[in-house]
Amino acid sequence: MQKKIPYRTYLREDQLPKYWYNLRTVMKEDVPPMLNPGTGKPMTFEELSAVFSEECVKQELDSATEYVEIPEEVRHIYTEYRPSPLVRAYNVEKALNTPAKIYYKFEGNNTSGSHKLNSAIPQAYYAKKQGLKGLTTETGAGQWGTAVSEACSYFGLDLDVFMVKVSYEQKPFRKTLMRVFGGKVVASPSDTTEAGKKILEINPATGGSLGCAISEAVEAAVTREGYRYVLGSVLNHVLLHQSVIGLECETALKLYDEYPDIVIGCAGGGSNLGGLIAPFMRDKITGKANPEIIAVEPMSCPSFTRGSYAYDFCDTGRITPLAKMYTLGSGFIPSPDHAGGLRFHGMSPILSKLYHDGYMKAVAVKQTEVFKAAVEFAKLETILPAPESSHAIYVAMQEAIKCRETGEAKTILFGLTGTGFFDMTAYESYLNGTMKDHAISDEDIKAGLSTLPKVE
Repeated sequence: MQKKIPYRTYLREDQLPKYWYNLRTVMKEDVPPMLNPGTGKPMTFEELSAVFSEECVKQELDSATEYVEIPEEVRHIYTEYRPSPLVRAYNVEKALNTPAKIYYKFEGNNTSGSHKLNSAIPQAYYAKKQGLKGLTTETGAGQWGTAVSEACSYFGLDLDVFMVKVSYEQKPFRKTLMRVFGGKVVASPSDTTEAGKKILEINPATGGSLGCAISEAVEAAVTREGYRYVLGSVLNHVLLHQSVIGLECETALKLYDEYPDIVIGCAGGGSNLGGLIAPFMRDKITGKANPEIIAVEPMSCPSFTRGSYAYDFCDTGRITPLAKMYTLGSGFIPSPDHAGGLRFHGMSPILSKLYHDGYMKAVAVKQTEVFKAAVEFAKLETILPAPESSHAIYVAMQEAIKCRETGEAKTILFGLTGTGFFDMTAYESYLNGTMKDHAISDEDIKAGLSTLPKVE
């Protein structure tokens, strides 16, 4: 007889993973290296160390170490909010009248309100261990900026946050929360950097983008002694840190002899998705299992579904290394809608390679559909989800409805990346009927991709 599955499963503290999982070690082909835009050659450890902390660079370049030990100091802080709960969505299953079993991993039980703290803590730890004075970063919806502010507060580091201007204006209390933890927040693009000034010269009224904010944050780091830049998504070492999400899911599901048939995550830069799917993608690549893995992105910024797999800059100012990824072009500025942090023009090189090789699928969805699902979910599960998370919620519900129609009792797992308490302007827009859907035109796509650098 199958064990009764509770609504919420909390692993014990001693079940918190002691190691992160490096998905690159089982991939059939490694991720193409980042390139120096000046020389066209792979970035070296020395070159990357001018931007990132040395330990993060080691992890970024490491495709051989399968399990990377989590430092004891990092695990100690993790235990303040981890392991996070795996929840059986009984109420959603009942409302949809589906034979499917729906689980979600809830990452919002911490002050930053999202999964972002999982990488912010080790990145700040490694910076402190290296003897650095402070960090710089960008943030879109604000979760990453909040998480880094919190982590820097733990370790006594200075922090400058360049927040995408449209989010800076939509979410004033998010920047207040960053300031509580000592973060200094600037609306991006700004006149405090040369990159910001150039962007404003071209388009003074721009609402900004993550690409713009990255340009400013990198410049602010490399032009000051004792500072380094930290990124909350996209890069290999960030997905490594986030693997704690999937590893906990794997352990919790095993308690009930469960394994997901479908794994769903929202996709902006790839941090949550990459962390959630890590052990299940490992099983898929090695042939141990064959889960369907679905990335969900907004129609307003569809890098997977309408972008090109090519080398591109990770920032609008074109000062970062080149990464091979699905991209809409570094100059692409998404519409100022409520897709939250899912506004980056590119996608994680790891996930891009896996998608390109056919190991996962991707769908782009409308934001009105996303918020309809978010409101339904909030009523049923008593959690107000972040807009980003709600992309995964919508598709999970759609997959559960398919199960109702076919009679298949599939097990569905999705990532609930965080809470939506700082997104009330977006919820109000949806409830008032003023929210609009925005799908970019073929001309917009063509214009964005026309700026791709020439790489031989």
